[in-house]
Amino acid sequence: MIEINIDNQTLKFADKTYSISSAKNGIGEIEGSFCTPTGRFKIAEKIGGELEAGAVLVGRVPTGEVFSPALLHENPDRDWILTRILWLEGVEIHNQNTKERYIYIHGTPDEVPMGVPGSKGCIRMRNQALIAMFDTVEVGEDVVIMEQ
Repeated sequence: MIEINIDNQTLKFADKTYSISSAKNGIGEIEGSFCTPTGRFKIAEKIGGELEAGAVLVGRVPTGEVFSPALLHENPDRDWILTRILWLEGVEIHNQNTKERYIYIHGTPDEVPMGVPGSKGCIRMRNQALIAMFDTVEVGEDVVIMEQ
């Protein structure tokens, strides 16, 4: 099971704790709110297992780009989804729209601060931490996102 604590900005899996970044707008399940949903989830899909660290994904498809400071300079407002995606599906009535909201656990540039909210709803992780976790996580794995 993956346990995400919004107050602490941490993700626990297999006796390891990782720093994350959840939504800048806080918690919530409303479409278009850019909030991180809470409750119980499953990993619906794993995407990008063959990609190198820093590979850029748009619409869950690799663009062929690899993140770099130059690419950041060219695209300063881009919401970077890098390396791997663990696509979440809500299993409770209040969060059943999670998959349709495209809420993921995904990699992010090293320049993005961890330990503070900043995403548009997803859970951001360091690329190497996500790679380490990705191969062990199974589709259908339980995930819980709690406020504290």
